[in-house]
Amino acid sequence: MKQSLSVAVFAVLLSASPFVRAQQSEIAQNKSKDSVLLQEEENGTITVSNIKIDGQLMALETHEDGKFKLRDLEEAWRYDSLWLKELHSNADLFSDMLLEVQNDSELEEAFEIDLPTDTLKARLARMNEKTPFNITYNSSLESVIKSFLTRRRDLMQRMITASQFYFPLFEQELDNQNIPLEIKYLAIVESALNPKARSRVGAKGLWQFMYSTGKMYGLDVSSYVDERHDPIMATKAASKYLSRLYDIFGDWDLALAAYNSGPGNVNKAIRRSGGYENYWNIRPFLPRETAGYLPAFLATMYIFEYAEEHGLQYKKADRPYFETDTVHVKNLITFDQISKLVDIGTEELEMLNPAYKLNIIPKVEGKNYALRLPIAKIGKFVSNEEEIYAYAKKELDSLEKPLPNMVTAEDQIRYRVKSGDYLGKIAEQYGVGVSQIKSWNGLRSNNLRVGQRLTIYPRKPYIAQKTSKSNNSNSGTTVAGGSKIHTVQSGDSLWTISKKYPGVSIENLREWNGISGNNLKPGTKLKLCDCSS
Repeated sequence: MKQSLSVAVFAVLLSASPFVRAQQSEIAQNKSKDSVLLQEEENGTITVSNIKIDGQLMALETHEDGKFKLRDLEEAWRYDSLWLKELHSNADLFSDMLLEVQNDSELEEAFEIDLPTDTLKARLARMNEKTPFNITYNSSLESVIKSFLTRRRDLMQRMITASQFYFPLFEQELDNQNIPLEIKYLAIVESALNPKARSRVGAKGLWQFMYSTGKMYGLDVSSYVDERHDPIMATKAASKYLSRLYDIFGDWDLALAAYNSGPGNVNKAIRRSGGYENYWNIRPFLPRETAGYLPAFLATMYIFEYAEEHGLQYKKADRPYFETDTVHVKNLITFDQISKLVDIGTEELEMLNPAYKLNIIPKVEGKNYALRLPIAKIGKFVSNEEEIYAYAKKELDSLEKPLPNMVTAEDQIRYRVKSGDYLGKIAEQYGVGVSQIKSWNGLRSNNLRVGQRLTIYPRKPYIAQKTSKSNNSNSGTTVAGGSKIHTVQSGDSLWTISKKYPGVSIENLREWNGISGNNLKPGTKLKLCDCSS
């Protein structure tokens, strides 16, 4: 992800090296032990010193309350908690918007609102003069607009507020691809500006990419990272996809319809309509959701254009998206550690970095992962980067149950079908759908054969099991927590036990424990590996 740094961040970068060298020199002169020491000074500051990494000493300071004191060139940015709440609360609006789009085109409910039809016609005509979309009055569009202004009024008010965070970056990417800036309203229809939105069919993110389409446009999906949730990367991909659709149809209305239901469905609708190429003429032949898609988009555009006339007001956002910046992360680090070191809430980190599924920024060879922070916070991070990584490494190394080694994480695996396997079981094991496994492997039925190889893109964290190359090795399977024995509890079955230990199947349990049936007695000790030697 290539982002331009602000002048302030650039200044921090210039100052970082001498600052770090001076700090390291001071520590090297005064400390010689390898252990971490706590030294209380007269001003109440507690210095955490003598963290050693790659032969170099690093230091971080903390206050008496345990918070780290990191130096920076700027004062901490004032954060409006109401603004964070506004963005986090969008999660419950996604389903509301989806229901609105899927409503029948002609709404029977009569809306009482001060919007005469003649006034609406005049306003739509003015909008039509300055946009490439075909905005003409019809009763269906009027119904959707009035529905948004009454039943979905709160949703629209909150979208107007949240849009200040996302619209600047949308406009930049849309302009880069020479796409109408009005397309930014599409993200409201798609996701209600919720980067974590997920549809019932598996589309994700602000722009609702399906897995295959996201991959096609460069969005990486693995067990730990889903770039469909990343606002900038997903917007770039959506811009490229919409540009391609416009090249196909030469009409932005049809391009939007194709974005929702696919080019194939739009082509079918054109054929069934007798060759019409205007959205409103082919609308009766489109899928139901797509039939309500463009009206919802145009209604959103109208409401943003005439918000003040309808009593909808902009709540000034203290932190729009362009007042944040990114830094490439060089080592594995968790959100909890970043929160503690840079003094930023984990909720805010999740909102700024929605692509990281497990609140962990992994280190994977050949990939660059970025951390987005408010500009002032990023200054703190850059100025103390080496010390931060040293602290994170020392803390992770001391954990009783270390985090999975992210370097070995795989986003595509080849699964070998075992006796007793079926698609539902495999799908649940890796957090995917049966239909997805069938699609990835060209399967026409649910039948599997033992030994068959399946390509799977796991959604749950998956670490490749390391097996010995020696045929004589009986080291067994590495299971959760390093345990080799499971004590049967009341209600346990071979199936539930196998689910608790990755890499252990029902057939493994039968073979390793001499079990022929399915009955288990509470208290029985079951081997979880081939531990015969």
